[in-house]
Amino acid sequence: MAVSAQLLVEELQIFGLECEEAVIEKLVELCILYGQNEEGMASELIAFCTSTRKDCLTLETLNSFEHEFLSKRLSKTRHGASKNKVHGHAGARDIVSIQELIEEEEEEETLLNSYTTPSKGSQKRTVTTPETPLTKRSVSARSPHQLLSPSSFSPSATPPQKYSSRSNRGEVVTSFGSAQGVSWSGRGGTSHLSLKVLGHPEPLTGSYKCMFQKLPDIREVLTCKIEELGSELKEHYKIEAFAPILVPAQEPVTLLGQIGCDSNGKLNHKSVILEGDLEHSSGAQIPVDLSELKEYSLFPGQVVVMEGINTTGRKLVATRLYEGVPLPFHQPDEEDGDSEQFMVLVACGPYTTSDSITFDPLLDLITIINRDRPDVCILFGPFLDAKHEQVESCLLTSSFEDVFKQCFRTIIEGTRSSGSHLIFVPSLRDVHHEPVYPQPPFSCSDLLREDKKRVQLVSEPCTLSINGVIFGLTSTDLLFHMGAEEISSSSGTSDRFSRILKHILTQRSYYPLYPPQEDVAIDYENFRLYAQLPVTPDVFIAPSELRYFVKDILGCVCVNPGRLTKGQVGGTFGRLYLRRQTAGGEGRRSPCAAAQVVRI
Repeated sequence: MAVSAQLLVEELQIFGLECEEAVIEKLVELCILYGQNEEGMASELIAFCTSTRKDCLTLETLNSFEHEFLSKRLSKTRHGASKNKVHGHAGARDIVSIQELIEEEEEEETLLNSYTTPSKGSQKRTVTTPETPLTKRSVSARSPHQLLSPSSFSPSATPPQKYSSRSNRGEVVTSFGSAQGVSWSGRGGTSHLSLKVLGHPEPLTGSYKCMFQKLPDIREVLTCKIEELGSELKEHYKIEAFAPILVPAQEPVTLLGQIGCDSNGKLNHKSVILEGDLEHSSGAQIPVDLSELKEYSLFPGQVVVMEGINTTGRKLVATRLYEGVPLPFHQPDEEDGDSEQFMVLVACGPYTTSDSITFDPLLDLITIINRDRPDVCILFGPFLDAKHEQVESCLLTSSFEDVFKQCFRTIIEGTRSSGSHLIFVPSLRDVHHEPVYPQPPFSCSDLLREDKKRVQLVSEPCTLSINGVIFGLTSTDLLFHMGAEEISSSSGTSDRFSRILKHILTQRSYYPLYPPQEDVAIDYENFRLYAQLPVTPDVFIAPSELRYFVKDILGCVCVNPGRLTKGQVGGTFGRLYLRRQTAGGEGRRSPCAAAQVVRI
């Protein structure tokens, strides 16, 4: 093996090391003896000097380097190959060196098994050689427990005790439609599905500038929203005009504006920010008296049309509040695929309990997917929760990106036998991902060809068509954020969840709250393009920390499947049966035939 002394000197000079001629000659000898090239030997030497804090490169240092590092860590794997090359025998290693590698791998596997949960059968990896490579079939047949090894990224991967001792697994906690007696199973890979994203044609990518946005730019986005909704309300309710300027008047005037906030950003339900057509009063805030209204439900950022009387010029006494109008439903066509019934499973992270990082709930979910073979699985983040104890305490031994990739690969390979289509929706709590709303999809460039056909990565939020059935998907906890800010006065005929969901549909936005909750950083330029509802969805999936439910709101079936884990105990997931109504039918009928929320 030819080794260049000059190249060795240049490699070491990159790291600021100057060497005597005798040291270089010794390094050349070590390169030949241990089968290392110049770049590799220099890298190993720099690593050794850094770890042992040796600042000077002498012959004594090289002797220590050979004895403590090269002879122990490189001789077993490279001595056989270097011996073959010295004697002129190029090619594969001899049988002795191969056996040494196998024994070394078995020792590593024994160490890994000592940290993992005991299970039936052998956990040893299949030993592969050029004569017996690991085929795709053997890869897909591996257990998810083997794919996702918590010991590889957590020094304290203890099983979750409360989760493993639960006794209510599989319990149905709420149902919708004709769910009684339904056999919950899909067609998996045998179904032909048409999946496409609605809304903006370009995928959400690129840089963000949420911390560098100018207030006039944010104001422009909000003003356009007010004008668009205002014109729709004006046309729907046959309103002639909005008051251009609010002057004292005995006759009722119609006011267009946005519910305001106080100096702390909290809802001030007795004020409206005049916007839109109110050119002379744009940005002004006028007090509003709601005492004459029998029922109302308001939240900060809500676009409203009010009718009232301003007798003094100081306060508008509201006498009527015009409700928002939802968008029309999507009209399916021939391009939307067949109208056969299909099953959808929905689950939202975290996929670990708060006291463990072993992903046991995720492995249980994979078992359910393989058993029921749903046509589509919609999986919401967080996959590695930024609020997890071990993440906040920086106890993981692998990078966040590596843990996510291992989790991602486990889901894909672990469900390959089911054939189910997988849809991944990111979350603002995914610690490795872009923490700005709206979020771009996850990136994964190393998917196999067979997996690319059944894996779809979408943005947060997203409007998705599955065989002509429109899904509104968001992992942001809208119910929790808006529920904390909403005020209402009603006769008790509607619950808070229904009111909030109605606001989302009538405000035509995935996040109509303004200002946003303090944990949500919004890029308003992308918000205008990617966070608006293009149509009223047939099914709206909104996971939340709050109680699970399935509700019909204005003809849209809204589902909160809950989270797969709740602290140290198991949570819930959802499943739906859907069938698109064929064109030409009389009236609209919801495509959701049945839905359930089930304990993991």
